[in-house]
Amino acid sequence: MIVVMRPDATEENIQTVIKTIEYCGLKVHLSQGSEVTIIGVIGDKSKLSKSNLELLEGVDKLVPVTESYKLSNKKFFAGPSIIKVGNCEIGGKEIVIMAGPCAVESREQLLSSAHAVKKAGAQILRGGAYKPRTSPYSFQGLEEEGLKYMAEAREETGLAIVCEVTSTQAVETAAKYVDMMQIGARNMQNFQLLKEVGKTKIPVLLKRGLCATIDEWLNAAEYIMSEGNPNVVLCERGIRTFETSTRNTLDISAVPVIKAKSHLPIIVDPSHATGIRDFVEPLAKASIAAGADGLMIEVHPDPSKALSDGPQSLNPEAFMKLTKNLKPLIELMGRSFNNHE
Repeated sequence: MIVVMRPDATEENIQTVIKTIEYCGLKVHLSQGSEVTIIGVIGDKSKLSKSNLELLEGVDKLVPVTESYKLSNKKFFAGPSIIKVGNCEIGGKEIVIMAGPCAVESREQLLSSAHAVKKAGAQILRGGAYKPRTSPYSFQGLEEEGLKYMAEAREETGLAIVCEVTSTQAVETAAKYVDMMQIGARNMQNFQLLKEVGKTKIPVLLKRGLCATIDEWLNAAEYIMSEGNPNVVLCERGIRTFETSTRNTLDISAVPVIKAKSHLPIIVDPSHATGIRDFVEPLAKASIAAGADGLMIEVHPDPSKALSDGPQSLNPEAFMKLTKNLKPLIELMGRSFNNHE
């Protein structure tokens, strides 16, 4: 349930409502916008049966929230969330592009990638130091050594860095280096891992699971936020269907659905969705047109030699062309993007 306060409600009115809710043994989420103040009630609302909240001074109305996710629910927040990662903001007017190699393979490979994506306008460097792979014999990542290379790349370029974490131990290590932690599709419902990243204040990129519904995805975000970390960005990366023409099926409709259900920003990863580099640009354009707040694109200095996901990776020249072609569409959508060319 949420309590919507009247525009003329005083701070004393708001605090009285909060104290009444907490006295009944429930938690409160306060969201104050420029025009409206919303007080979210978290817990068993039956405990409020005798509180007469609707009669308190300054209260406009009580609105029931039937969805199981609360903190990630649009009803709980007075406006869209803007998540700060390094020097950029996701969810505002600017489209944010995260780009870089699927896996950190060497210092030279990562630094080369970082300078290339920076030149093309990316604001965040992505790179996998921990790689959960389908086969146990595939390259698994450089772990902390890879994180050190990413931190060095940040120092050289000014790019923020995002890296996937796959275990509670990885969270502890990555927290010393990264600006954003990524929860991959395979771990979307690894609830212990979600709780661990929730205990940090570090922004989290939460990818949609292979077969997850949107409500399951938002409930995964709820696990992170319920531990005290509100800094969650959602990432649509394709779901598994009967179609085999592409690696996964990109659910473009997830973008407007999330915008209708949640205040959290959403970006799209067309690289993992398709698995085919030729399809990355058209789906990146479709994602922007649908209202996405950003993109995640795989870029490698030499995709033919990549140790992970080479077929879907763009080389620096192709990535530069992509960002150049995206800019007119981004501006048409009323957003902005700083392509340096």
